[in-house]
Amino acid sequence: MAIKAGTLVTGLTAAAMAVIAVLAAQASGSAPKTPAAGHSAPPPKKSAPAKPTPKTYPLPLHSGVGKRVVYSISAKRVWLVDGGNKVARTYPVVAGNVAPSKGVHYVFYRRASGTGGDGKRVEHTVLFAMTHGVNVGFSAAIDGSLTKPDPAKQNAAIRATRADTAAMWQFATVGSAIDVMP
Repeated sequence: MAIKAGTLVTGLTAAAMAVIAVLAAQASGSAPKTPAAGHSAPPPKKSAPAKPTPKTYPLPLHSGVGKRVVYSISAKRVWLVDGGNKVARTYPVVAGNVAPSKGVHYVFYRRASGTGGDGKRVEHTVLFAMTHGVNVGFSAAIDGSLTKPDPAKQNAAIRATRADTAAMWQFATVGSAIDVMP
């Protein structure tokens, strides 16, 4: 079977044109778009400002296992950790000038409302340690204040917002573990 020279050239030309069309299509997808002569380019679209990523507060290493409250003295932060070792909630705290000893403690007393050692009306008090004869625990000032305590007076209150201490109140019942970290 003989192939005519004209048919061969036509076939090769068609194949070359197909390759050129594919390459042109690929190039047009990556080439910068420039306006045609005499036309101005449309203004660039303004992108929405980048949303800041929320800061995460990882659970401190070696902070125990199982359901517990982790309190870091230096980070001034609390983590409520469920039985699956997952952080259910974390929040900042303002601590008094009497710190609990490091290690595992257990909730021994809770009070829904009352008066704190600093004279403020408080709620959701969860006591877990005693240092130098002073009870140490978490609570919220009913007026919502988170001021640092008077350094001239002994104060072992670890204060947080009312919403955060309400979560603590639900989470840390009598006998619950509180792991105090440096």
